[in-house]
Amino acid sequence: MKVILYMAITANGYIAKENNETPWSNEEWKSFSEKVKEIKNLIIGRKTFEIMDKEKEFQKIGNPFTVIVSNKEENSFNFVNSPEQAINLLKQKGFSKILVAGGGMLNSSFMQKGLVDEIYLDVEPFFFGKGIKLFANNDFETKLELLETKQLSKNTIQLHYRILK
Repeated sequence: MKVILYMAITANGYIAKENNETPWSNEEWKSFSEKVKEIKNLIIGRKTFEIMDKEKEFQKIGNPFTVIVSNKEENSFNFVNSPEQAINLLKQKGFSKILVAGGGMLNSSFMQKGLVDEIYLDVEPFFFGKGIKLFANNDFETKLELLETKQLSKNTIQLHYRILK
């Protein structure tokens, strides 16, 4: 089972503005959408779910099997209480790869528990003075090995890392 964290970030490490706005490029969205369609599943937090649901983004990315990690439960999607429960649910469904796509609190919980194997970071040409950090709680240390860099557009690059465990 391979767990992959995929996020778009600013050059100074934010995944969204304070109001949850994400002014990412079309190239970044295309890259993310392709990865979701390849892996066919998605683990997200409640806030990310609400934003994506409101913007009808699940349809745009091929309606992947989506798991929401949250204490709040709803019937329309698969809500679980922990990263481990999310992984177990996707294992039961027969997936061999899992895609984690935020937000900051969810990213931190997966990293703190050592559950992530690889990270894709699409670095967009922005600095936000305030916003939502890639990791809401940085109470962990992790060594990375750079596997690949890719230029998504003139100003956007993708960094692909393996977590060294």
